[in-house]
Amino acid sequence: MLATLPRRWKSVALTTAAVLVGLTAPTLTATPASATTTSYDSTYYKNAIGKTGTSLKSSLHTIISSQSKLSYSQLWDALKVTDQDPNNSSNVILLYSGISRSKSLNGGASGDWNREHVWAISHGDLTTSTGPGTDLHHIRPEDVAVNGKRANLDFDEGGSTFTNSGGSKADSDSFEPRDAVKGDVARMILYMAVRYEGDDGSANLEPDDKVNNGSNPYIGKLSILKKWNDEDPPDAFEERRNQVIYDSYQHNRNPFIDHPEWVDAIW
Repeated sequence: MLATLPRRWKSVALTTAAVLVGLTAPTLTATPASATTTSYDSTYYKNAIGKTGTSLKSSLHTIISSQSKLSYSQLWDALKVTDQDPNNSSNVILLYSGISRSKSLNGGASGDWNREHVWAISHGDLTTSTGPGTDLHHIRPEDVAVNGKRANLDFDEGGSTFTNSGGSKADSDSFEPRDAVKGDVARMILYMAVRYEGDDGSANLEPDDKVNNGSNPYIGKLSILKKWNDEDPPDAFEERRNQVIYDSYQHNRNPFIDHPEWVDAIW
């Protein structure tokens, strides 16, 4: 019977069954994402298919480094398309808070939404010049105050909710996004780590397994990001966003949205 249950419910059922018979339940860990196939495997990703580890990372870096680049000001209009509310074409969905807000309320005032750098701009001195600091794959609309609350915090679990948090949490040294976008955040961070390897005049960005990374070109925690990637697989909103960026703006893809199992294959 358990074999017919979805993966997450299997874990619950196994734990419950163990308790019922007086056994100690096994320690459960997130199951790596199942292998996927896409229509891009024989074309866009053809030089990466079948590889793992540093070989896979290197191949993906070469593939996704071919891109068109946007200026910081061009991000405003792009975000109004990539993050459009599927239920209200006049609004965008804010990343951490989940709020649907009018596209016209973009700016820096209270109640506005602005451009959140998921890979915090101070981690490696990205700047807002055209380059990693304007890469649409990791920039999302967010409430001005919530953006300020996240600041340049690393990602981890724990903390307290706050005004307009949507379930996201923060403490003194880390930020935990709401459950619905934890995987999104992980895949954006790991995209940046593959795309920017220090060979184009920018910093060599890497995930590590700690917080308080400051101005170093690192963001943590890698173990938590991997967990989030497994627990929150890509949904229709994230997949559409990846496609729009590829078709209309940068013409490169986030490979971890297409192949979430590549996170564990590399890290």
